[in-house]
Amino acid sequence: MANEDKKDFNAMLHDNKDMPKFQIITDLKSIEKYGGDRMYFAPPIDYDKIMKQIPHGKVITVGKIREYFAKKNGADFTEPITAGIFVSIVAWASYQREEEHTPYWRTLKANGELNEKYPGGIEAQREMLEREGHTIIQKGRKNIKYYVKDYESVLFDLS
Repeated sequence: MANEDKKDFNAMLHDNKDMPKFQIITDLKSIEKYGGDRMYFAPPIDYDKIMKQIPHGKVITVGKIREYFAKKNGADFTEPITAGIFVSIVAWASYQREEEHTPYWRTLKANGELNEKYPGGIEAQREMLEREGHTIIQKGRKNIKYYVKDYESVLFDLS
């Protein structure tokens, strides 16, 4: 995101954008990729509610949150692009608040990858996760990415 200092992320967090809602998709490649045609859209505040549940020492991935929403709402999958955007909105909204913070740094991208779009970028997320006892590893030579080592062993179970 750009111009984060000029945006009111808490207002965005509470704008439900006519969600939750369902959409039936007809693109065969997408249906095959996601395992069905019933796509769910969760509002930003729902991501915040889930991310607030993740306790110290545990992590979750955006994908696991999406799976939870789909299963809970009888959908085949939760729309992935808005999910990524809404997770970032949650992070920035928490960063802008003086209280009731959401531990957004515990929400990872696929395969335990750190999220460069969070406040302070990779370094800030890395620092917070290491403070909670996680080990961060670097992968790649040119396109360097950072991951929580053995993140699967500390995944929070939403069920």
